[in-house]
Amino acid sequence: MFLALRELKHAKLRYILIGLIMVLIAWLVLFVTGLANGLANDNGAAISSNKATYYVLQKDSDNRLTRSNLTTSETESVAKQLKKSESTNLGVQMGTITEPNKDKKTDITFFGIDKNGFMKPAISEGTEPQKAKEVIADISLKESGYKLGSKFKDSATGEELTITAFTKNNTFSHSPVIFVGWDEWKLIHQTNQAAEGEYNAVALNVSESTANNLSLGSLELSSSKEVLQGIPGYSEEQGSLLMMIAFLFVIAAFVLAAFFYVITIQKINQFGILKAVGARTAYLARSIVTQVVFLSIVSLLIGNGLTFGLAAILPASMPFTLSPVLAIGCSALFLVVAVVGSMISLYRVAKVDALEAIGRAN
Repeated sequence: MFLALRELKHAKLRYILIGLIMVLIAWLVLFVTGLANGLANDNGAAISSNKATYYVLQKDSDNRLTRSNLTTSETESVAKQLKKSESTNLGVQMGTITEPNKDKKTDITFFGIDKNGFMKPAISEGTEPQKAKEVIADISLKESGYKLGSKFKDSATGEELTITAFTKNNTFSHSPVIFVGWDEWKLIHQTNQAAEGEYNAVALNVSESTANNLSLGSLELSSSKEVLQGIPGYSEEQGSLLMMIAFLFVIAAFVLAAFFYVITIQKINQFGILKAVGARTAYLARSIVTQVVFLSIVSLLIGNGLTFGLAAILPASMPFTLSPVLAIGCSALFLVVAVVGSMISLYRVAKVDALEAIGRAN
């Protein structure tokens, strides 16, 4: 520790530059991680944030809610096997809305739900719908100019509805969700009910054993995670971003390894002299690791501060989500990568010959 801190103090400019590079790499890793998490949340928050653990879908729907169509008799056959509080029907329909007398269109997703069921979202602003044609909307609709009391028209049917409450963290396929009751659902749901069915799924709030013991006949059971993965583009989007994050960590390891190796080479003579006067390899190795850990921690603290500071001023339309737990996890992984990247320097120190180094110093 003594040797490591003395060297950091002696060569301030050198280590400030290395620290700056580490800050930028850490900042980039954390920002891309937050962006990936935000995009995932924006794509399927309405699924991941509700209480449903399983969904009963039409067979061969590939876990996609929008591909599934269930008849009333099929949903009733599922509900009979469970308590009333354990199942609720769900309708999903993507659409477009416009404000009355305005041409601006906004893409949304309608969720048809039981207003007293467990799929009902928590209200963050406004009051629960009390009358017909009153709905709850995701708060992201405010970005399109909507507010409490705003009326809008469904472009497909021309039905006019009113927003009485906003909810948070309820988006589907990157579009805000509007929760409607069954009376409103019947007005806007565009389908040939006799041929396709009135609902898209039955949402279940049950344990795994209960779900697996259901008699579903021609229907199929999907977990909440499978339905989330079934959202169009979700898996591909996350796969690309996760690969990008993985490459950033690999690049960080190589960059840091190169920097610390060059610095170690420059100090070979000094290491040789220290060995000649009795310093052990383990002591010198601890010195290098201490420097790496110290620089990494300082850089991560600054990088986290910059990331959360930037997140605070990002527009609401930017899908960025980085929880403290996720930030700590990424920081810990970055610290491990930095230490692993310095291992090649430790090998070089272990191979230093004291006599040879002293000879070069002379």
